Amino acid sequence: MFIKQCSGYELEKEKSNTSEDFFNRSEVTFAEDGTEKTLHVLYVRYFDELISKFTPFEKDPIFSSGSREVTFKEIVALACLLKNPGYRHRKRVYINSEKEFAEVFEGFHFAKLEELFAKMEQQGGYEVSPLEFILQPASRTNS
Repeated sequence: MFIKQCSGYELEKEKSNTSEDFFNRSEVTFAEDGTEKTLHVLYVRYFDELISKFTPFEKDPIFSSGSREVTFKEIVALACLLKNPGYRHRKRVYINSEKEFAEVFEGFHFAKLEELFAKMEQQGGYEVSPLEFILQPASRTNS
């Protein structure tokens, strides 16, 4: 799977009687088997305030990569895709449960994110295996 781009943003109200301003959208564009796809993850904006509960990061932006400041919103869809490879066949995911949101980041290898974003900026993308982003328990490693 070739990760091409990650982005994230806050939704804004389009009509006065809608609730878009309570949600964020995170997107990851990737190519697989010659086809480009984008996964859109819609999640409750409040989860951004709990960033240190789900990740080792304390504040937004979470890190810098070259000339780019990477925000939490930009990694949510990426984490969803890498943690749940079945999502590569979906266009949209909606997360409104804090428990479900936390599960996305459980066992995630956050240290690899900086390398991924650096390669995306330098090379226009990054070839990944989802397994390299999932931490393996020490007892399962082969000697």
